[in-house]
Amino acid sequence: MTGNATRGEEATTCRFFVTYTGMKMPFRLVEAIPDAQLTHRNTFIRAYFDAAGLLTGFDKMVYGEVELAHRYEYHANGAIRRAEVTMVDEDTVVVAFDEAGQPLAAA
Repeated sequence: MTGNATRGEEATTCRFFVTYTGMKMPFRLVEAIPDAQLTHRNTFIRAYFDAAGLLTGFDKMVYGEVELAHRYEYHANGAIRRAEVTMVDEDTVVVAFDEAGQPLAAA
């Protein structure tokens, strides 16, 4: 199921992973899942990458439902600019970052 999809007006590539690591956004995805093994998993990460290979977002899938979703935007220099984090039954949290990729204080 790896392939291209359209989200908004940009073409993206969708790939699948076992999990993510790290505390800083964007999270790092680890252990790619080959398409043939995807049907044998109850939980996995569905990740979206732009044409430049930057992670634009991911969904943590648990038994067919999205448990956690991240969406990322980047500054022109490649540093993260904005992250939207949505968890089941919680409000979406938006975090802004400066051009060095450091979180900005909430207003």
